[in-house]
Amino acid sequence: MKYIAPCGHEREGILAIGMLRDKQPGTFVVRDSNSFPGAFGLALKVSTPPPGVNPGDGTELVRHFLIEPSPKGVKLKGCNNEPVFGSLSALVYQHSITALALPTKLVLPDFDPAATPEHLSATQALLEQGAACNVVYVGSVDVESLTGNECVKRSIATCSQRVMNGENRAVSVHFKVSSQGVTLTDNTRKVFFRRHFNVQSVIFAGMDPVDRRLLLFFEFKNYKCSFLRFENIRALGFHDGCIAQARLFAFVARIPSSSENACHVFAELEPEQPGSAVVNFINKVMLAQKNRP
Repeated sequence: MKYIAPCGHEREGILAIGMLRDKQPGTFVVRDSNSFPGAFGLALKVSTPPPGVNPGDGTELVRHFLIEPSPKGVKLKGCNNEPVFGSLSALVYQHSITALALPTKLVLPDFDPAATPEHLSATQALLEQGAACNVVYVGSVDVESLTGNECVKRSIATCSQRVMNGENRAVSVHFKVSSQGVTLTDNTRKVFFRRHFNVQSVIFAGMDPVDRRLLLFFEFKNYKCSFLRFENIRALGFHDGCIAQARLFAFVARIPSSSENACHVFAELEPEQPGSAVVNFINKVMLAQKNRP
């Protein structure tokens, strides 16, 4: 059994060892920290003890980490190669995909035994808290019934070209994914105020299949090929510390009261919030939960 069990007191750290030492590696407990207000303690079962520690009764296989708050979210304390995550749920989810600075990946729970008898799933718990970050809204395009990677590829080309031509205005937006769907809030209030896409309307999310930030203009004989490199410096809300040449991504959603789709295109803005994390959260948490029987 794998689970997250938020606890309210530091003494629960001792109980966490008893809860985890007989569990499989990757099982973890997250709890509030009294010693560091606003921070969280992460207790994690690992497969091997730290260097210099001899095997014992199993307590040495439970490692402890501090998740500290920052102006932009939360991060693992003392880990310089760790990004800042917009929320605790985003940090937990990303570490279930890759270990980063942790000794092993986190194993998401099937359910939380400390929760209600209905056994809330881990993905539902993550969705209830939600995950959010700032990105650049590049534009939207109607795509009829098209979806998938080909839809994302074409839509990114269209929307990027419109920005380059001055037809679209790229702006910084707050991008939130939750159990309710995807909510966009224009940080500049120049293009729109807020747009919400119900979870039932969202169909697909993906990164640019051809990673357009790496492609340049070239000419060969009679064939002329131009590939756009989207530059965030064109976006309203861009500032020092943001990504200048960013990766693009998009999600496809059903148009309200229609059988057709629209594709909504974005670019990364903040280095600690990669587009791949947004796409993964939509596909593997929000859509996975929606599609469960």
